[in-house]
Amino acid sequence: MSIYNTAVNKPISTLMVFIAIMVLGVASYIQLPVDQYPKMDPPYLTVMATYPGANASDIEENVTKILEDQLNSVDNLKEMTSTSYDNLGVISLEFEWEANLDEASNDVRDAVDKAMQNLPDDIDRPTIMRFNTSMMPILIYAVTADQSYPGIDKILDDKLITRLNRVDGVASVIVAGAPERVVYVDLDPNKLDAYNLTLEQIGNKILAENKDVSSGNVKMGLMDYALRIEGEFEESDQIKNIVLGTQNNKTIYLHDVAVVRDTIKDITLEQTINRGRGGVLMITKQTDANAVAVAKEAKKQLELAMKELPSDINFQIISDNSDFIVKSINNLQETLMYASIFVVLVVFLFLGRWRATFIIALTIPISLIVAFIYLFATGESLNVISLSSLSIAIGMVVDDAIVVLENITKHIDRGSRPREAAKYGTNEVWLSVIVTTLVTVAVFFPLTLVTGMTGILFKQLGWIVCITVCTSTLTAISLTPMLCSQLMRIQEKTSNSKFSFYNFVSRQLDRLDSGYERLIRWVLHHKTFVICFMTAIFLGSCSLTRFIKTDFMPQNDQSNMTVYAKMQSGQRVEETKRVALQIDSMIRADIPEITIINLSYGSEEEASFASMMNSTGNNILNMRLRTVDIKDRERSIFVIADQVRSILKSFPDVLQYTVSTSSSGGSMGSNSVDIEIMGHDFNTTTRLAQDIAVKARQIPGAEDIKISRDDDKAELQIALDQDKLARHGLTTSEVGSYVRNRIYGFRNSKFKEDGEEYDIIVRLDEKYRSSLTEIENILIIDGHGEKIRLKELGEIKEYFSPPNIERKSKQRILKVSITPAAGVALGDIAQASQQIIDNLEDVPQDVSLYIGGNYEDQQESFSSLIWLLLLSLMLVYIVMAAQFESFKMPFIIMLAIPFAFTGVILALLLTNTTLSIVAALGAIMLVGIVTKNGIVLIDFINLMRERGIRLYDAIAQACRSRLRPVLMTSLTTILGMVPMAISAGEGSETWRPMGIAVIGGMVFSTIITMIIVPAVYAAMDKSGSRDKKKALAKEFKFMKDFDPKKDLPKK
Repeated sequence: MSIYNTAVNKPISTLMVFIAIMVLGVASYIQLPVDQYPKMDPPYLTVMATYPGANASDIEENVTKILEDQLNSVDNLKEMTSTSYDNLGVISLEFEWEANLDEASNDVRDAVDKAMQNLPDDIDRPTIMRFNTSMMPILIYAVTADQSYPGIDKILDDKLITRLNRVDGVASVIVAGAPERVVYVDLDPNKLDAYNLTLEQIGNKILAENKDVSSGNVKMGLMDYALRIEGEFEESDQIKNIVLGTQNNKTIYLHDVAVVRDTIKDITLEQTINRGRGGVLMITKQTDANAVAVAKEAKKQLELAMKELPSDINFQIISDNSDFIVKSINNLQETLMYASIFVVLVVFLFLGRWRATFIIALTIPISLIVAFIYLFATGESLNVISLSSLSIAIGMVVDDAIVVLENITKHIDRGSRPREAAKYGTNEVWLSVIVTTLVTVAVFFPLTLVTGMTGILFKQLGWIVCITVCTSTLTAISLTPMLCSQLMRIQEKTSNSKFSFYNFVSRQLDRLDSGYERLIRWVLHHKTFVICFMTAIFLGSCSLTRFIKTDFMPQNDQSNMTVYAKMQSGQRVEETKRVALQIDSMIRADIPEITIINLSYGSEEEASFASMMNSTGNNILNMRLRTVDIKDRERSIFVIADQVRSILKSFPDVLQYTVSTSSSGGSMGSNSVDIEIMGHDFNTTTRLAQDIAVKARQIPGAEDIKISRDDDKAELQIALDQDKLARHGLTTSEVGSYVRNRIYGFRNSKFKEDGEEYDIIVRLDEKYRSSLTEIENILIIDGHGEKIRLKELGEIKEYFSPPNIERKSKQRILKVSITPAAGVALGDIAQASQQIIDNLEDVPQDVSLYIGGNYEDQQESFSSLIWLLLLSLMLVYIVMAAQFESFKMPFIIMLAIPFAFTGVILALLLTNTTLSIVAALGAIMLVGIVTKNGIVLIDFINLMRERGIRLYDAIAQACRSRLRPVLMTSLTTILGMVPMAISAGEGSETWRPMGIAVIGGMVFSTIITMIIVPAVYAAMDKSGSRDKKKALAKEFKFMKDFDPKKDLPKK
């Protein structure tokens, strides 16, 4: 027994099944976590090696190259890039998407272990990090303080950070820019010389005195005592009273040769928030944690902690990713609601029956709610991809129910009882309904097979659309006929008053039916002209493709932007601060939408996670800007960013700048084109980069031209004489350690207080290390125990060295990044950049130039989508060929596809929308959507011919009969996409191009399909070989409902 017969015969059982589905769906929805994107596990690992005191060249030679040699042999490695900074080497490893990252991590760890024996002895062990979106902060707060500023690090640690770390799902809490407590021991080298002491001796003495020593057990009487010597410093003031020795019967204390200061660490990187002193608090979540729930609880704990914190400590939100997620989800839910309303209104407009409309409307929640069961079962979240998938599917889930119900309604109107009409009406169309669903699945299922960034973004979309449309088909051939048999009535139309709204609509639709039938009959007698004319339209639209601009991913307005500004190399940080405050003042005066300005200038003494994210230096200014919410301003973040660029351009001190509107975890990355210059010689690559940058500034719409390697910075290099070293029994490493300890500091002991540890740093007093003369006079104890000055072992010269050195595939690389201005396509910038490369002169043979950056990602994504398109076309053809048992029928139906692409081209051009991967995916979706109309049409033409109707009459009758279902299904899809295409809320920028593409393709292809498909069908079957009355050879139960007087066209 067929499923629809069973459903009609057992209405209660059928109803209970779908109620159970609804209950499970609601229960799943309630428990779903909310996040921005599906779980992402991109195949990236990062090796981070810190070597304090080394410059970028040293890091490259002694750290990066050694690690690269070992890491290059790791299995499934796709690409290896590295950047060597002062104090830090970062190696990024990209693996093939099918690689197992757990195994890759083990292989990388083994490679690092092998490299350790060749790395410098005093280097910290390299750390291996697994990149995922959870590394990006979900909350960034600006922390300001006044009187509490010197001790803010300790205050936050005691009162706040401990609380936040206890929040379920919090991975880390980082405070950047806050002052750190430290104990400095500043030595006088002259006094050291006088007392015959060395810095190393004092450092080791402090370590030896700052210890608790267990001395065993002592048994006294009945007691057994543990014997301990307490030596750890209880107060930092004790350090200055350490006895170093005696001389001439006089005790020498540490304070005799040094000044001991318990203070805050020397600030080399200064942060200000709205001109107030402070730092930045960043909260990251664990990989599997819910971003919204974690952020909500963290905010709650912050409010509680505020009651215990000093009143002068204030917090302001710089970036709240959870807020953007919630607003994006709410916006998509609103889009879903409006789409549902539009779909229901279309159905009611065409059918004019509230019962029929109710039956169709039930299909929407049942089909969509199954997606929540799938998300819950697979451990996924409710995110912008899943909700966008439902928005895409909402116009399609009613298609099958419309086709079934419309056919059942016709049988009822002819006088059949609802129960029989439900069975026979469904029997006529169930096969075509299933095939149209298989066609849709054939388009969306390949999305689940795509890898790379495209796969990450759209794999969930593919699964959800496949599941929802399959559910809608099951509903259409089971629940819909059952409800029709129970609810539909023979006389259920609205009032027969000639002035009723439905009658007015019905009369207009009747006129449309008649006019369309006359048009089809004219088309059938002018097939050649029509086919040639339609072909000309398609070819003409192809010529318009050169006007289509291409892009990677649309960017979202998240009310945040970051600014990088570089000034004269070698400039003092005080001068950078002066310019920064001037820029701050101008932005405040000219851009009222900006509420928070976080300035950061200077350079970090030691490597940190922030070093990987931002360039720092005494001549570099980094800014974080936050604006009011979208709803509270008229201008977009992109327009405001252009104004910030204009302000930066007005400062002659600012030599180079970039303004980025992408923020942590928000958009899928900023759009940029990178011109990659691969070559070893710094001078050659720098010359080429500067030449390219000058020409790039002349490209219309090119903004934020940035050379990835900063200007060389001045440094003092000590050239040691190897002969002199040998005579004095010294090595380069030993001399380097002597100098490093006196300048950077000797750090081998810590001061403990209240459970916290603080570095004790032994070094020369600043006045003895602030001039070339003082450095030349540093005393060194040679291998024979004699004292010798540094200048006697070599020569100190001033050199210029790069602050960062990038490498790709074990070769040095220099990149010139170009960001398109608002409204400028990435593809246009890429083409102009390629022309610059082609026109370059004097390029040495050992230098190579390539186009990379987001444009390279765009090309890879488009390649994946082309593969996806070809696979979808092949699967769609296979499904239709199997249904029709014909090779030519699928070809006729698929003629709608080229005209769908014509509609996409026209829609993108008319709305000035770029062809991004989202818009391209919308075009691919049309392969499955537009062929559904052709399938329904061809299937009914074949049905008419099998009943013995002549070719032209069968085509005209089928076209007239299927016009309303085709219009209904097309309009539901189109109007289901309208809210997505016109939405202006948070996150709408991502999906708007898809809505525009689908609407354009559907409108154009629907019109053309209903003309070109009948014409080509007739042209390919002119002989009329199927005009025989095949119906006589078959039994059709529904034939008793066929009335020749009503259903056959009048002569």
